[in-house]
Amino acid sequence: MSTLDVAVRYILSLGAPVMMPIIITLLGVALKQGFARSFRAGLTVGVGFIAIGLVVGLLIDVVGPKAMAFAQVLGLKLDVLDVGWPMGAAVSFATPIAAALIPTILALNVVMLVVKATRTVDVDLWNYWHFIYTGAVVHAATGSFALGVLAACITAVVIFKLADWTAPAVEHHFGLAGISLPHTETVNWAPLMYALEKVQRKLFGIRTGSGEAAKIRKSLGVLGEPILMGAILGLLIGALGAAPMWRAGQYGLLVKEMLTLAVTMSAVLVVLPKVVAILMEGLIPISEGAREYLQKRFPGHDMLIGLDAAVVIGHPMNMAVALLCVPIALLLAFVLPGNRMLPFGDLAALPFYILWGVAAARGHLARGLFNSVVIVALILLIGTSLAPLTTELARAAGFHPKGVGAAADYQQWSGVALGSHVVPWIVLQIFRPGTRVVGLLAALGFAGVWWWVRNDIRNEFKVEIAAAEAARREALGVEASAAQTQEAPKTETESETEATG
Repeated sequence: MSTLDVAVRYILSLGAPVMMPIIITLLGVALKQGFARSFRAGLTVGVGFIAIGLVVGLLIDVVGPKAMAFAQVLGLKLDVLDVGWPMGAAVSFATPIAAALIPTILALNVVMLVVKATRTVDVDLWNYWHFIYTGAVVHAATGSFALGVLAACITAVVIFKLADWTAPAVEHHFGLAGISLPHTETVNWAPLMYALEKVQRKLFGIRTGSGEAAKIRKSLGVLGEPILMGAILGLLIGALGAAPMWRAGQYGLLVKEMLTLAVTMSAVLVVLPKVVAILMEGLIPISEGAREYLQKRFPGHDMLIGLDAAVVIGHPMNMAVALLCVPIALLLAFVLPGNRMLPFGDLAALPFYILWGVAAARGHLARGLFNSVVIVALILLIGTSLAPLTTELARAAGFHPKGVGAAADYQQWSGVALGSHVVPWIVLQIFRPGTRVVGLLAALGFAGVWWWVRNDIRNEFKVEIAAAEAARREALGVEASAAQTQEAPKTETESETEATG
C-alpha cells in the first residue's frame, strides 16, 4: 500500500466530525479570517455534526426495528438487502481507485473554480465517496482504471453544476445563504423533481407561491407544529410494527412502545433544526468572510461553500414526508415490478433522499409526498440494478453486514443510498459494454429535463434573489465608501490644522 493511500485512508478514517473542523479552520486561515476565529468556527461545525449524528442515530434506532417488523408482517422475501449507506462509503474507500480520486476531484474542483465553471467549493471530503463509488463500479464493470477515474470526474462535474443551480433554493427555501449542496445522492434528484412539479402545476393550474409550508402549517393549526406532527407520525409508525404484539395480546407493551415512539419522533422533529443551527453558527461567519475575501481578490468570483445535505434535512415538512414514506417504501418493495431489494438499513435516512421532492413542492405536503413516492420507486429499481457490482466490491473488500440477520440469507447487497445515485447509474450504463445505448438515452433524457427546468428555480425565487442581491450590493457599497473615506488624501486645510496642532 502506497504512502498516499495510507495517508488518504487515515484522514478519511477521522470521520466528518473531525475532518470538517480541520478543513474549516484551514480554509478560514487561507482566506485571511484569522486563526482564532477560524478555529472556533471549525470546532462549532464539528459539534454541529456530532449533534446531527446523535439525532439521526436516534431516528435510525427507533424507526429501523419498527420498519423491519412491518416488513415481516407484509411477508417480504427479497434477495437483495439494503444494508445502509455505511457499506457504500466503506466499500468505496476500500477500493484501489480511492487514493487516486480524492486529490483528482479536489484538483478538478479548483480548476473549475478558477475558470468560473462552478461557484461551489466542495469542502465535504467525506462525501467524496459518492464520486469514488462511481469510479469503483465503472472500474469493476470495465476493468479499466482510467475509465473509472474519468467516470468519477464526469459525475463530480455534473454534481458541482447541480449544486450551483440549486443554490438559490438552498438560500431562500432552506434559509442558508452562501451554501450549496454537492451531495450526489440528494441533488441529482433536483432536475427530475422540478420537472415533475412543473407537470403537476401545468395539469392542475397550481400557482407557485412563497411560504407554502408555512401556509399549510397555519391551516393545520396545532397539528401542523413539528412537535405534534412528530407525535402523530410516531404513533403511526409504532402501530405499523405492532402486529406481533397484537397477536401476542401484549397490549400494555404495545401502548408503551407507541407512546415512546411518539415522544421520540417529536423530539427528532424539534431538536434536529436546533442542532443544524449549531453547525450553521460556525459555518456562516467563515462563509461570509470567505465571500468578502474572494470578491476582493477575485472580482466576479461569488463562491459557495459546498456541504452535506444534513444541514437542511431538519425542515419540518421534509421530515414529515420522509416518515410517511417509510411504510410506503415497504409497500412499494412488495408490489413494484422489477424490484428485488428489501429496504431496511437506510429507511430512517429517507429525509436525505426525498428532500428535493419536498423542496420542489415548496413544502406542500401532498405534492411533496407524491414527488417523494416517485423518488422511492426509482431508488428501489436503481438499487436493484446496482446490487451485483456493489456485492462484488463488498466481498472483495471483506465487508460483511452486521445487525441485519445472516448475510447468507441474502444473495446480494445494495442500499437505498446507492439507489439514490442517479447520475452515477447513468454514467455506469454509458461506460459498461452492453448498456451504452440505455446509458446514452438516459443521459439525454436527464439533460433534456434539466434544460427544460433550467430557469425554474431562479424564476421561483426572483423576488427574494433580487432583494438579496440588492442588499449585498448595498453592503459592498458601504464598505467601499468607508474604505475610500479612510484612504482619501488630506486637504490643505486638514494638513495645516494637523501641522499647527
